[in-house]
Amino acid sequence: MKDMWDSRYSSTEFAYGTAPNQFFKETLNQLKLQGKILLPAEGEGRNAVYAAKQGLDVTAFDISMEAKKKALGLAMTESVELKYEIGNLFELNLINEKFDVAALIFAHFPPNIITQYHRKIADLVKPGGLFILEGFSRNNLPLRKKNPKIGGPDKIEMLYSTNNIQKDFHDFEVMELEEVDVELNEGLFHNGMASVIRFVGRKRF
Repeated sequence: MKDMWDSRYSSTEFAYGTAPNQFFKETLNQLKLQGKILLPAEGEGRNAVYAAKQGLDVTAFDISMEAKKKALGLAMTESVELKYEIGNLFELNLINEKFDVAALIFAHFPPNIITQYHRKIADLVKPGGLFILEGFSRNNLPLRKKNPKIGGPDKIEMLYSTNNIQKDFHDFEVMELEEVDVELNEGLFHNGMASVIRFVGRKRF
């Protein structure tokens, strides 16, 4: 898995573009979030850089060193700073921190760790803090077969449903949770009509 992502991110082009994910951008703008934000599986930094430009204190991580290089390069171009770690979540220094916000944007983990990762990320959010998610739904599989350019995992166990979101993030009050079809136009690998899950939750005290 790491080799695949290193290969994808080693190109001079940005795999998913440099503009932030639209749902992430709109949610940050609408809620006017402040404080520390955690961005797991952040890739080349498009969302991290946008969050930093909005005044948030950004911590990101990924398994790909190539992703980190691109992210820090983009941050330098945009005159912002990021904290960016490489490796498995449970081996990183950030697991001893707490965050005001966490966001998973098209972050799809292997089936054997997905629930464990979700619950640990949820644990890193302070009581009263926010969690934001957009990811491919299980109904994206037939759309992906028709149009591989929309991207996303080809294994149903790595995809989202409203039920597994409610289960994994049960300690969050649901502010928004829906499955919608959206037209993606994100760099080289997210293009076309896709089915996604969108979730915004506030951690209960």
